[in-house]
Amino acid sequence: MQDDSRLGGQHRPLPKAIQRTKRLFKIVFGFTLLAIGAPMLVLPGPGWLTIGLGLVVLATEFIWARRLLNRLREQAIKLGRSVLGGTGPNESSDSR
Repeated sequence: MQDDSRLGGQHRPLPKAIQRTKRLFKIVFGFTLLAIGAPMLVLPGPGWLTIGLGLVVLATEFIWARRLLNRLREQAIKLGRSVLGGTGPNESSDSR
């Protein structure tokens, strides 16, 4: 009988302690990015970008962050279309 841990190409699941530690690190890192990005909205720096990155990290763990990230993405697309003045693939040019 062979030891399954020596077989090449098989993925062994990580122990629960390592999984919890990685999850905790992602959560702390995501909230840290949010906390750093919030003051950057009024101070010099890429505030919205930092907040977006924080939401990307948190969206891997929380559904509320994924929903908020999707809403932020939709608003950014609308803002980009209004600033550029062009019609995107979802808009028709004959609607007046």
